Parts: sequence; C-alpha cells; structure tokens
Amino acid sequence: MSTNAALFERAQRSIPGGVNSPVRAFRAVGGTPRFIAKAQGAYMWDAEGRRYIDYIGSWGPMILGHGHPEVVEAVQKAALDGFSFGAPTEREVELAEEILKLVPSAEQVRLVSSGTEAAMSAIRLARGFTGRSKLIKFEGCYHGHADALLVKAGSGLATFGHPTSAGVPPEVVQHTLVLEYNNVEQIEQAFAEVGKDIACVMIEPIAGNMNFVRASVPFMKRLRELCTQHGALLVFDEVMSGFRVALGGAQSLYAQQIPGFVPDLSVFGKVIGGGMPLAAFAGPAQVMAQLAPLGPVYQAGTLSGNPVATACGLSTLKIIQRPGFFEALSQRTQTLVQGLVGAAKQAGVPLIGDSQGGMFGFFFADSLPQHYQAVMAHGSEKFNRFFHAMLDGGVYLAPAMYEAGFVSAAHTEQDIAETVAAAAKALG
Repeated sequence: MSTNAALFERAQRSIPGGVNSPVRAFRAVGGTPRFIAKAQGAYMWDAEGRRYIDYIGSWGPMILGHGHPEVVEAVQKAALDGFSFGAPTEREVELAEEILKLVPSAEQVRLVSSGTEAAMSAIRLARGFTGRSKLIKFEGCYHGHADALLVKAGSGLATFGHPTSAGVPPEVVQHTLVLEYNNVEQIEQAFAEVGKDIACVMIEPIAGNMNFVRASVPFMKRLRELCTQHGALLVFDEVMSGFRVALGGAQSLYAQQIPGFVPDLSVFGKVIGGGMPLAAFAGPAQVMAQLAPLGPVYQAGTLSGNPVATACGLSTLKIIQRPGFFEALSQRTQTLVQGLVGAAKQAGVPLIGDSQGGMFGFFFADSLPQHYQAVMAHGSEKFNRFFHAMLDGGVYLAPAMYEAGFVSAAHTEQDIAETVAAAAKALG
C-alpha cells in the first residue's frame, strides 16, 4: 500500500508541486495532501484506507454525493455509446433545455468544458455585444485563470489592476478594474468615471472563493441599476452557486427580493456536470446570437457538450428537481453550521457561520465579513490548526480558510453529528 507521503514525494518529481491544481497541495494549511483512492456517498478514502466525511465534494459538483446509482448508470450507458464524437448529440440539446427551464433569465446556452472557459467566453461575448473593452470584477471573487481575470486591485479607484500571476503582461489586464465587494460607493464612482467604456461587471453573487460571502441586496440592486443605466452587462458567475444554493441558483434568491431582477449573462459549472468536466454560459437570444457561427464572437471547443459529461449532468439536474430535495439539503447544511457555531461557543472560541442550500462557510470572527479584506483579517493560524484537528478526526474540510464548504444529499444526520463532535473536540 502506498502512503500519502510517498505518493506526494513521487508526484513532485513528475507534476509541478505534486498537484494539478494549487490548493490541493495543502500549502495554505501545511502538511501532506491526502491522495484519494475512492469515494462513495458522503465519504472519501485516502491511499492509506482512512475514511473522511467529505465537505469539499470535488469543490461543489457532488451535490448528490459520490457514486449516486442513477448517475452512474446514466454515465455507463453513455460511455458504451461512445466517449466523444466532435459532432452534435441530442443529449446536448436536452441538457441545454433543462438548464434554460431552471434559469428564467436565459434564452440560450452554450456548453463548454470548464468554469474558466465559460467565464472567459462570457466576457468576450459581453465585449463583442457592447463594443466596449473594460470590465469590473471584485476583490475576492475568482472567475477562473484566464489572463484578464488574474488581477488585483490597483492603488486607487481610477487605477486599473495589475497582474497577480507571472506570465500575464500588464497590458492584458489594463482594462480590468477591481473593486471592493459590497461597496456601493465604489461601484457608483467607477460608473461615474468610466461607465461609457464598461462592457460588463462580473460577480460571484454568493462568493465561494473568499469562504462564503453574500452580495447584499442593496448592493446587488444598485449594481443592476447602474449596469442598465450605462448599457453594461451584468454577468453572474454561478459556477459554484448555480443549482447549489437553490434550484434556480443565487439569481433566483435575488429575484425574490428585487422586483424584476435578472442578470444579463450567467456562467455555470460544477453541479451541471455532476462531477464531469462541463460548464456553460447563458443569456438572452439577442446577446447569444453574437456567438459564432451566427455572429462575430468566436468560441469553440473539441470536447464541448461531451456525451458522457452531458449524461452525468443531465441525470444530476433531474434528480435535484425532485420534491423536497433542496429543503432537505438546506436543513442538513443549517444543522451543520449551527452545530459548529454551538461547539465554538461552548469552547469559548469566536466563530460565526452562514449557509444557503448546500453551500456553507464559517469564520473565526464575531461577525460575518462583507468583503475580501475583512475575510483575510481573521484567524488563518486558528483555521490551520482546526483544519488538521478535523482531518485527524476524519472530517475533510477545504484546505484553506478562504474556500466555501459543501454538503451533499448523501450526508446523514449521523454524519453531521460526527462532524460537530469532532469540531467540539478540536475547538476544545
């Protein structure tokens, strides 16, 4: 049997950093990454045979848990018919129709293979549709690793961002403006100064890459008003929140509180693929008609709408629409967060949490942070100790304090109780 340490040492010889996505390396929390051998339901087992209750769920897609029998059957059947054709299939149409049925703001959808690809394409489409170059994003929101999005805030509001990654020339991000999440004054000032040049504003409505932070209703309402007033497109990045926080995504929650609210474009991933590489961007037919082969905005992909991935995603979307699914998932997630907060209170440790649907987060703080700087001000050292204590207790949380967590329909009351007990021990 291979050990996690031996596998990590071996991996570092052939893979940069020993991992194929940076957060898996445990750099933020220290220690040796767990190499996962298998997963089923709410659990994962590492290379040493150790079982963990899984709260990352492949970073969101596994809303049904691992290896749901109906999904496995759909994937197996699709695989027997062929892995990839490079030609259209009926199942692509079925998945597109299913997404559009659940997302009233969209009239057409384009399937792609990753969230990064979907976000990058949505920005290109927004620029092509508006004829403008500049885009606004918010500090702490992650939209994938496309060059124009790997950018941090400039030194002042009128100063556009500069790269956060080597290999991204400054001129590539010169049109990206980075503002503070939930700051109405900044967004108003930005539109006042350069509104006529802004193609789009891209936002995670419930951010999952600075832990779990919601855009406030007043902030979102003002954002919608300013985009409409200045002719910019409002792009909702729902790669994480889509079909995860509610059946209609985060946009359905804002629509309940802001009359007539819709984003102009939406970006989806994770849940719509059910664990397979699949993502999408969607919007009104008038905007989507700018895409090739109809319009001048080029976008293409060999594996877009892959027949095995669409089978996985379609089966997942059908199951989560069953009566009571989200009510049960939300209740289970709330029970977890309340349990963690209660355990911390017993131990005299400041901790606060929040959740929506099957997505949650917690902070070693007295109040919920509203933006990135507030998130980063709290408890990284505490989180790192807590993470390892939970891991030792058989609970797998995200290995960084700025990542949201995910509960699946496979998590039982007993799983939640075991997790809260492990937390009580760790916090004590």
